[in-house]
Amino acid sequence: MGSMSISLDTPLSSLLSNKRRVSTLKSFGIVSVNDALTYYPFRVTDPVPPRAIREASPGQAMAFAATVRQCRIIPMNARRGYRLEAVVDDADFAATRKVPGGVARLVFFSGRRGYVDWMAMRLAEGTQVIASGVPGEYMGQLQFTHPDIVTVAPAAEQQEPADGAEPAAGAPRRTRSYDVSTAEEGLARVCRPRPVYHASARLSSERIHETITGLLWMLGGRDMAAPGTDSIAVMSDEDEERFAGTLAEAIPDILPEQIRTERGLMHRAEAFRAIHDPSSVQAFHQGIATLRYEEAFICQTALLQARRANGGASAHPCTGGDHDDGLVERFIASLPFQLTEGQRQVIADIRADMAQSHPMQRLLQGEVGSGKTVVAVAAMLQAVEAGHQAVLVAPTQVLAEQHAETIRAMVEGLRSQAIPVTLITGGMKLAARRKAHAIAASGEPGIIVATHAAFSTTFQASNLALVVIDEQHRFGVEQRESLQSKPADGSTPHMLVMTATPIPRTAAMTWFGDLDISWLTELPGGRKPIRTFVINEADGHTMANMFSHIRARIDAGERAYIVCARIDDPSAGETGRQSGEGDGANGAVLDPYAVDDETPQQRPPLHTVTEIADRLQKLPQFQGIAFATLTGRDKDDVKTQVMADFASGKTPVLVCTTVIEVGVDVKQASCMVIFDADRYGLSQLHQLRGRVGRGGTDSWAFLISRAEPGSTAESRLEVIHDSLDGAEIAQADLEFRGAGDVLGDTQSGTHSSLKLLRVVKDAELIVDARSRAERMLAQDPELKESVQLAGAVLDFTRGNEEFLTSN
Repeated sequence: MGSMSISLDTPLSSLLSNKRRVSTLKSFGIVSVNDALTYYPFRVTDPVPPRAIREASPGQAMAFAATVRQCRIIPMNARRGYRLEAVVDDADFAATRKVPGGVARLVFFSGRRGYVDWMAMRLAEGTQVIASGVPGEYMGQLQFTHPDIVTVAPAAEQQEPADGAEPAAGAPRRTRSYDVSTAEEGLARVCRPRPVYHASARLSSERIHETITGLLWMLGGRDMAAPGTDSIAVMSDEDEERFAGTLAEAIPDILPEQIRTERGLMHRAEAFRAIHDPSSVQAFHQGIATLRYEEAFICQTALLQARRANGGASAHPCTGGDHDDGLVERFIASLPFQLTEGQRQVIADIRADMAQSHPMQRLLQGEVGSGKTVVAVAAMLQAVEAGHQAVLVAPTQVLAEQHAETIRAMVEGLRSQAIPVTLITGGMKLAARRKAHAIAASGEPGIIVATHAAFSTTFQASNLALVVIDEQHRFGVEQRESLQSKPADGSTPHMLVMTATPIPRTAAMTWFGDLDISWLTELPGGRKPIRTFVINEADGHTMANMFSHIRARIDAGERAYIVCARIDDPSAGETGRQSGEGDGANGAVLDPYAVDDETPQQRPPLHTVTEIADRLQKLPQFQGIAFATLTGRDKDDVKTQVMADFASGKTPVLVCTTVIEVGVDVKQASCMVIFDADRYGLSQLHQLRGRVGRGGTDSWAFLISRAEPGSTAESRLEVIHDSLDGAEIAQADLEFRGAGDVLGDTQSGTHSSLKLLRVVKDAELIVDARSRAERMLAQDPELKESVQLAGAVLDFTRGNEEFLTSN
């Protein structure tokens, strides 16, 4: 096996003989050698100090070499099962530490006889072992319960016969295998820091570690079955040098050498080794830092290249007619409210961008309800005024229909002949869709509103000057690019991407590095800030007051949303769908924060829509009030009816899941109650909260929590309580959990190639990587000098159509 050629792309199925392990690794997303090396541990243990038994302190981990003096198995009568006790002494080892020898007891409990027998065989009398664990005291004697054991081969057996040779006649046949050949090797292995991986019941962190170090061992040209397989620790200096050389050939460096030396980073091969087989805690962190910088550098190089590729394109410059009375001015004057300063500024920026002959690429970020639609319509009118078409792409059919309706109403009567607003969705009848496609193909100046169907090949807009994408997080880079190459005349349309997902500025800079970014921060005219209260569910008095308050608001003609994380109780005969929402996309992603706890705490079950609707209808505060429920499992026509009854006030209380998070707009809604608020992401709470107070009434959000006092969950809710600024909340959200989650790899199920980069914590590093990448591309735009980097950038762009995605 040692001679087989192996590279980063080699599939594990061709290297590992254990098929069950291959399939378990696959369920972790690990299929190739590269996947295994980039399956990073989330922490590293502190090294265990070597100490003699006489130097032990109860409760402090230690490791020592000792000889087994006696070993017995004792059946436990009260609890069925066995106890194994071994007595060991460390006279030889203690002498090397200049202290007298001592005696300790090693104890193992198990219900399985097979396990106990196996341990007893390893701990046969006279065997030399390395034990590591935390000592306790039992009846005046030092005792280790379930310590880690490494067995050492006796001196006579260290010289193994050459491969394939029969042992000399009379030589004892080896019947037992030992873990290591010398006590020194055993101690070196046990005392090193250990990486800890996310693991499962089927595959422990130890086994993952052993597999990955085994692969490194093979990449370095060593035989898999070498002694001490799970660590590459013990090699002579010249073996070590040869190994490091072969490993560096198998794992070539991606970062240009100059940048690596300037930043004081390791070679890529060395970094993988330091992470998966660290010689010290410091080496581990240095390895992580190296690969984290590499990620930042690849990502920024990819974005800069994408931007450069578009910068060279030509676009239709859209300059209006005579500016005093242009379409855009008439539109702004026709609005029933004053634009905010922010909206004016963004419209001016877009106006300047679209007047250029190279394509605008702008990301517009703004709270739900901050008036992004008005900005988008102004931009589209600018294209129409210049005699071109504009397309607005929406993530869902419902939103596309809503947009088309809103825009029609907004542009009505702005000029003598009506501005055509054409809707194209996948759900349209064929005849209607053909007609819409024909309008688009004719090139007649106007506004087209489309869903993803706009990406289908039949869609041809021959005179397209502007693409507006709503809710960027549903779209990948490649789709943005495919849209931009739509017009038949070879021009590239201007592009405006709008998102309500609050993304902190640092993150936006990384993720949308190929776009210019505008923020809309203030709420448009007439909206009052939402008052937010965090209430502990156990506080009955405050809960009762809240329900009375809601009743008073309903009596005043207002409405209330009550949000629950689940539809119904999965144990009550509900099959399969445990995650709460019927159509995964709208499901609350519950507890995105519980990652690094190796065992998530036992939490009370989540409240369900059925249970809460039932409970609240019985309260005296809600006598005579009609309730409705709404979840992702309801059919579209049911949803429409329920929302209509809620808006009209027929059912003024709506108990629902997070389906209302996107695109629901009921002006009279003034109260929102969110149960289990401590289990949601902050940005999600913030977006839910933005659904009330849209009609200029006072509004209230009540976050009901069962978080323990003093817990992180409690301090998270404080952030929402104290701030109404989405970017600030998103910043906090990122600090409470990895960026990956906020920007979606865990939710959308896609693997972002960014595994180590944490967008907020690493903001400075990203800025540094960006400026170095800019300098490097200025000298070598095609990356001819850096073949490995060019390959990595290509993989990154390919692997991340969804990159940039998701809220």
